[in-house]
Amino acid sequence: MEQAGFFHYLRAKWRVAAALALFTAIFAGVFFLYGLDEEPVLYAAGLCALAGAGLIGAGYWRYRREHMLRRAALASLPERAEPLPEAAAPGEEDFRAMAEKMSGAYRAAVSGSARERAENLDWFTAWVHQIKTPIAVMHMTLQGEDTPEHRALEGELFRVRQYADMALNYLRLGEGSGDLLIRMYPLDDIIRQAVRKYAPQFVMKRLTLRYDGTGERALTDEKWLGFILEQLLDNAVKYTAAGSVTVAVSPGPVVRITDTGIGVAADDLPRIFEKGFTGYNGRTDRSATGLGLYLCRRAAEKLHHRLWAESAPGEGSTFYLDLHSDPLEVE
Repeated sequence: MEQAGFFHYLRAKWRVAAALALFTAIFAGVFFLYGLDEEPVLYAAGLCALAGAGLIGAGYWRYRREHMLRRAALASLPERAEPLPEAAAPGEEDFRAMAEKMSGAYRAAVSGSARERAENLDWFTAWVHQIKTPIAVMHMTLQGEDTPEHRALEGELFRVRQYADMALNYLRLGEGSGDLLIRMYPLDDIIRQAVRKYAPQFVMKRLTLRYDGTGERALTDEKWLGFILEQLLDNAVKYTAAGSVTVAVSPGPVVRITDTGIGVAADDLPRIFEKGFTGYNGRTDRSATGLGLYLCRRAAEKLHHRLWAESAPGEGSTFYLDLHSDPLEVE
């Protein structure tokens, strides 16, 4: 809040003003007790008031200038490129030294946190790439014989791969915009890629997948939009025991994924995008982590897309992803 106003300055200096008024009253009292003429007192008080007004004006100018310097230094934290004003008194020098030390400690903490996060991301990236090798070997081994047991293991192996990618994307979501490549993409290519990835899961559960294709385009990031669609399809497959999953795109464009699954309770629906929230369905399915939809919301916010859901218990769920973007205008 801006607090460099003149009256705020006067309130800060009220002790000085009170002392000056007290000294004037003491002189007036002494002159009165000795029966002296009051004119010299008034004349001296007027001169003091004039000089005081000049000192107050100069003090307020210095106070406001230093206040603006402090505000600029505060706005540039943690880098604090703007220097603090020079100390005018020993007490101010102490506060200045404390501010410098705290700023240095904060920058060190931020730098250490960024370094630790980068190391974690490197470790998870290496881990995901390493874990894909045994996953690929197990996948090839399971394809050697087509049995119900092998198909079930293949489905579980698919989930292991998805969880590994989810762990990596969880860390990447905290990064800045350097991981984004925003441009106009044809939605059909991104949707079909996600659908093909989950096709074996639909076949395994004997679910019907409906998608007729679309000619819509959207301003987005291909990788992160694909991640959102895959998580929504994963959610649909997980909670749909029989029936179908429909993917449709309406003008806007708005991607709509509808399933005929168990649905979401009305009390749980407002919270399904919260981190770690599993609700009633999570208590039924102990493997639920409460992270999939949370990561979808985070990724959608990163792309400035809007994500919401409609659902009713026993009637399935519909997830909407609004990819609308305002046209760019060159000024």
